[in-house]
Amino acid sequence: MKLAPRIIQAMEILQLPMLALQERIDAELESNPVLELNDAEVDAEAPAKTEDYADDRGEKAMVVDETNGNQDDFKRLAEFEAEFGREAVEPDAPYRRPRASQDDRDPKLAAMANAPAPGESLNEHLLGQWAFIEVPEPIQAAGRLLINFIDDDGYLRTPLEELLDRTNEPITLAQLTEALRRVQQLDPTGVGARDLSECLLLQLAVEAAAGHDVTIEAEIASRFLRDVEMNRLPQIAKRLGRTVEDVKLAIENISHLNPFPGHLVGDRSVPIISPDAIVDVNDDGQILVGMADGNSPRLAISGSYRRLARNRKTEREAKQFLQKNIRSAQWLISAIQQRRQTVHRVVEEVFDVQRGFLESGHEALKPLPMADVANKVGVHVATVSRAVAGKYVQTPRGIFPLRMFFSGGTKTADGEDVSWNAVKAKLQEVVDNEDKSKPMNDDQLAAELTKNGVVIARRTVAKYRNLLKIPPARKRREY
Repeated sequence: MKLAPRIIQAMEILQLPMLALQERIDAELESNPVLELNDAEVDAEAPAKTEDYADDRGEKAMVVDETNGNQDDFKRLAEFEAEFGREAVEPDAPYRRPRASQDDRDPKLAAMANAPAPGESLNEHLLGQWAFIEVPEPIQAAGRLLINFIDDDGYLRTPLEELLDRTNEPITLAQLTEALRRVQQLDPTGVGARDLSECLLLQLAVEAAAGHDVTIEAEIASRFLRDVEMNRLPQIAKRLGRTVEDVKLAIENISHLNPFPGHLVGDRSVPIISPDAIVDVNDDGQILVGMADGNSPRLAISGSYRRLARNRKTEREAKQFLQKNIRSAQWLISAIQQRRQTVHRVVEEVFDVQRGFLESGHEALKPLPMADVANKVGVHVATVSRAVAGKYVQTPRGIFPLRMFFSGGTKTADGEDVSWNAVKAKLQEVVDNEDKSKPMNDDQLAAELTKNGVVIARRTVAKYRNLLKIPPARKRREY
């Protein structure tokens, strides 16, 4: 029980992706006065120096046996979690920003003061425009009501009749209808639509006002969206009295419209991916694995605070405070070093097996259970699972989730092991190279894969086709 907090901290640090680890380090630098940045280059493999104090009360070091990658520590944590539940191991959130020890301000107010200003929402954007629309007050009130019910996609999905029951304003259905017509003229184009067809028609109306002939596009958007989805182009052409080429061109133009106009406004930042490891192959064919933590701050314990904690003249309360923070800093530095070593060793073992991926891509992936890597590294399977959670690796073929390289598999006709990811890659290749005028159904795809040495059932082909978001044969056909 006494070991649990330190083991838990090591497991939390191990599981953090690179960006989250950097945030954790920044937070610790703010909260722990004895921690400081080490400007000089340090040996990342060297263990943190541990100091013993009289008031340690017999607490044992976290590391039980360094020779097997601390397997005993992590195994005991897994048993502790299995017996008492995850809440006992992690009573709080996976990561809780510590309270600043030298700041008397309310931490919530401090966090709010340091948080960036949120971007303008779609509703705020629309209300800002609506305030300048010169219409009678009842229409103004109706417009504000409509805007408040427009979702983030830009659609008004609540029927007008229901809106009348959700307001105390004396608004009529006719006023709501007039207000909706005005709201649908706001920016971004297509906002306020009640379905996809209306959204596309609003955008096509702007194209028509600009002098473009969008007659076919408007007909398709209003009458034939379901037929487009089912790829019934000849039927559409026949009913419109046009050629298939005209219909294909019109559909191409429609594809350039935005089905979710609300996404053009608001803060929709793309999450940043930062790799934890970099894998490359040198001229001799040797695989090189490096950790992408060059931008992470190197931590050290302040020498002045160390001396102050050992000084007999230091007041008892101050000494206890310093010793507590020094131990906390030592745990953190040790956990970060242990994380670095564990992830490095796991990546080395992964690409010792998945060397073919670096040379030939996804089709060369092999089955790789986590248990195999755990046995080679000498740690518990749960440790490998945490080590790859949320981690990315940079390779000559791009940046990929580390977990992608672990999967089951099957055997080819030649008896070679091939992972399910490789099977999916081969299926994608077969579909990409098929004759689009006569696309293959699932039975034909299974037969084609068999010709390439991959023997799988038709239902497995259908399963992986759906996972890859490949439509069925009738929807893949090109006219």
